[in-house]
Amino acid sequence: MASAAIQVPAGGTYLDTFKKSFTDVPVDAAKGNAIGTEEFLDAAESLVTIFAREFDGAEKILTGDRSDALGSVAFSPVKSDMLGNVKKIRDRFLAAPVDSQTVQDLVRNELKAKSHKATEGLVWLVRGLEFTCKGLAANVSNSNEELADSFRSAYAVTLKPHHGFLIKPIFSAAMSACPYRKDFYAKLGPEDLVNAQLKEYLAALEKIVDILKEFLASKEAKW
Repeated sequence: MASAAIQVPAGGTYLDTFKKSFTDVPVDAAKGNAIGTEEFLDAAESLVTIFAREFDGAEKILTGDRSDALGSVAFSPVKSDMLGNVKKIRDRFLAAPVDSQTVQDLVRNELKAKSHKATEGLVWLVRGLEFTCKGLAANVSNSNEELADSFRSAYAVTLKPHHGFLIKPIFSAAMSACPYRKDFYAKLGPEDLVNAQLKEYLAALEKIVDILKEFLASKEAKW
């Protein structure tokens, strides 16, 4: 049986359907920009729904020749990769919640335990989040650019340098499966509201990605 379609609320946008927004993820500047683990994972899972088919009350995001949109079979590797890495981190969080209240503490304490499964998952999740953030941000800032072009450019500087020759063609196919921007944004909600919400949302996501990239590049996050 198909899962229930996601309904965009009247007068709202698709972002209003997210269980958790990155704008609501706590970042404690007084504690080295510590990021709340559970909120971060919920926000990441919510973002992945943009790759899902059940969107705006339809079985597929678009109609016509490019009906699969971001949630097509072609984009399933992106979705599966991100959700798989969320699971690795959440499994660690559930196994040691007291030691994992912040993302940074989760990594530190896992590495102390001579394990790095969740930490490695975080590395890849951050790359996936950066890919999505850069692709959407570039598209929002350039109203003349198609989604496929924005995501190809984002892929080139985020995930592609870390992918082998067998994986690159799969992700390249996903870029080609992007919908036309006019169709995609029409499904998100009222244009002015969508643009305002996306800019705020992506700014919050970019901040978190930058914090985690810096942390993961530090000695204390190496295994």
